[in-house]
Amino acid sequence: MRLLALLTLLLTGAAAASAAPRLETATLAGGCFWCLQPPYQGLAGVASVTAGYTGGQGGHPTYDDYAAKGYTEAVQVRFDPARIRYEALLQVYWRNIDPTDAGGQFYDRGPQYQPAIYFHSQAQRKAAQASLDQLKASGRFPRVEVKILPFGSFTAAEDYHQDYAHKCPLKFQAYHDASGRDAFIDQHWGKDKAFDINQFIPAAAPTAAKKPGERWAVKDKAARLKQLDKLACHVTQEDGTEPAFQNKYWDEHRPGIYVDAVSGEPLFSSLDKFDSGTGWPSFSQPLEPANIRTKVDHSAGLDRTEVRSVHADSHLGHVFDDGPGPDGLRYCMNSASLRFIPQADLAKEGYPEYAKLFK
Repeated sequence: MRLLALLTLLLTGAAAASAAPRLETATLAGGCFWCLQPPYQGLAGVASVTAGYTGGQGGHPTYDDYAAKGYTEAVQVRFDPARIRYEALLQVYWRNIDPTDAGGQFYDRGPQYQPAIYFHSQAQRKAAQASLDQLKASGRFPRVEVKILPFGSFTAAEDYHQDYAHKCPLKFQAYHDASGRDAFIDQHWGKDKAFDINQFIPAAAPTAAKKPGERWAVKDKAARLKQLDKLACHVTQEDGTEPAFQNKYWDEHRPGIYVDAVSGEPLFSSLDKFDSGTGWPSFSQPLEPANIRTKVDHSAGLDRTEVRSVHADSHLGHVFDDGPGPDGLRYCMNSASLRFIPQADLAKEGYPEYAKLFK
């Protein structure tokens, strides 16, 4: 009996090991590691994205001494090559850095912020070189100064650096905007910032169209906007604000989720909704952080943090730091930017995966 049990345990373990994906690692440096984590998080086939230090000497670097020891800020991406190719990670990389600047990135100066691709295999080296050559040949930039270097070691940064964009969205967005990174990317990439990731997905893997997020892409925004009322169009497209206490969801208490009125991408849950006393629907946190982005808003003579949806680029509202949740945030939204899906209609409306939240 003991022998049979041992054999069963060994076979079960072997089967589990064979079923687990064989992950590979990509190590990429492009200035502040806070800014390189978000572009990779949520990509189908990416298992984890860790901020840390690479390329130096002395061992055990910390935020206090990594620069003195010759380390560079970087992110390490663990990915499943059966679902997404290394080349896709490179395409994301080029669209989130300044490849012309060897002395740092944006207003972060010094060798600790220099851009570099650290290859873990000869296959990665060849792919990185081919991608760099392609970027040079495109003529998009006057020069490309990114180094391709062999990987040595990587030390994860302190916990407070991990997922900083989600932990401290207001501080992160203020830093990100002030650095000039967004403006540079918009200037040099424009509409080409988005690319067809399907070309970098192995033939046997599900296409990007099946991954979460892609389903919310708005192919004909003009046609969709014709289906919305005048107020919704004004708020979402012209950064408008609806009247307080005179909008659809400020006093809505039913269980369910709130989605973007244009794209349908899930944004907030009734589980995180609270009465802020402002007359607008307020939430302590987003349901899907990957579906929202923030930017500094200088309109109305105030410095506020605007909240927009990722896929539809709808103006949603603003986020403030006077909320009741653990992060102290209040996402103050416009009802006109949202569509409420009651719990009972989640499956019918195409959101069955969220029904478990309310059980």
